[in-house]
Amino acid sequence: MRSNGGTGHAFGPTWTVQPVASDERGFLYDRVTNRGVTEASVAFSDLRTAAFCPRKYYYRRCRQENDEYDPTPPARVEAVRELERRYESLLEAPVATLADEPVEPPPAVYRARLGTTRDWLESAGHWGRLRDPDARDRLVTGRDCHGVVHKVLGDPLEPVLVSAGEPPDQGVWTSQSVHAVAAAKALAWEHETAVDRAWLEYPAYGEIRSLELTTRRKARYRRALRTVRELDGPPPRIDNESKCGSCEFAAECGVRTRSLRSLLGL
Repeated sequence: MRSNGGTGHAFGPTWTVQPVASDERGFLYDRVTNRGVTEASVAFSDLRTAAFCPRKYYYRRCRQENDEYDPTPPARVEAVRELERRYESLLEAPVATLADEPVEPPPAVYRARLGTTRDWLESAGHWGRLRDPDARDRLVTGRDCHGVVHKVLGDPLEPVLVSAGEPPDQGVWTSQSVHAVAAAKALAWEHETAVDRAWLEYPAYGEIRSLELTTRRKARYRRALRTVRELDGPPPRIDNESKCGSCEFAAECGVRTRSLRSLLGL
């Protein structure tokens, strides 16, 4: 199992549980003094996309406004997320049968990795609450954002997101960190209590990561929120072109340079 990273926790020999230490007074003050939503609520998916690549978000929003974008995820996404409900049976199944499942590592490696994840989570007292959450697929709405939280844990209150993709070597991807902060803030707003940690599960890889809601992560979330709310024209191209290879908008990126208002005929 890979070791802890700077952007999250991978469960392995060096894993530790950070004590939840929230500024409850500060949170409740913010909750009372900011009762109203002054701007339109932003979807979790928009925040995640904008954090990954603002230009991708721009082109997707243009298509959405013109009813040219289908938000339905590929069938594989649901197949991978469904693995999360079957961890116990996957651990007990013959290795050969795992070849028919949507897992990415070789079957023997996958089962060993999932077993290690389970063992460390059990020793830390989290496996049971992750396997039996208080709620599943819960639509939550906060002061600034809304979306579906795949699992909601209680005591303490924490969101769990289930990713169909691959985890980074350490921690979690930046766009997923923004998504997780958004989910935590929305849950906190609904329950009027602070949320200090979130979880990312990667069922196709047998890994589970936790992340604390640090000041840096919250700042990234706020930047993504500003991007979504203030973006009008196409933003500058990003330097990391490795993100472009699988992008559905790669063909038009850099070609359509008019503002969003002109594209919508406003």
